[in-house]
Amino acid sequence: MVSASIHGFILSFGLILPLGVQNVFVFNQGATHPSYKKVLPVILTASICDSVLITLAVLGISVIILKISWLNTLLLSAGILFLMYMGYVTWKSKPNSNSIEKASFTPKKQIAFAATVSLLNPHAIMDTIGVIGTSSAAYFGADKIAFTLACIFTSWIWFLSLAYVGRQTGPLESSAGFLALLNKVSALIMWGTAIYLAIQLLNK
Repeated sequence: MVSASIHGFILSFGLILPLGVQNVFVFNQGATHPSYKKVLPVILTASICDSVLITLAVLGISVIILKISWLNTLLLSAGILFLMYMGYVTWKSKPNSNSIEKASFTPKKQIAFAATVSLLNPHAIMDTIGVIGTSSAAYFGADKIAFTLACIFTSWIWFLSLAYVGRQTGPLESSAGFLALLNKVSALIMWGTAIYLAIQLLNK
């Protein structure tokens, strides 16, 4: 069980570490909200969505879902449109030192966006299925449960920590300029992901 847990931790950490829309958004919200408590909706949503994807990958259900052609196309199209729109909104956002909170999202928007970038990103889903799902096949019984829980635990700790680091960045004197730059980077990542998904859709 110990080796399975360590394997799950390393694997999950390796998948979640790279800079992506989900990570940038969690960090951004941590930086723009006046208190850590107010960013809990995005932390919980991102963590729960990852937990669901990991569980589905281990159970093998997600492989069946993504094999349905029309559902895969719908998933890609919805993801592209949403990322293009949110990229535009994020790019136009102009936080300033006197109104940093204006750059933050309401709890409902946090939940909606976090869920969308988690569940409507086929690339992330395929990573979860291809790596975590495939790796879990090597374990059975208690070892498989330990592996799965380690992956889920890593995801929760990561998002809690990422938002906390963002919150520590917020009070900096130069935070307005930093957040403006972060918004531009976030928008570019969103548009880049949308273009990547569009290329995938056209090549199907």
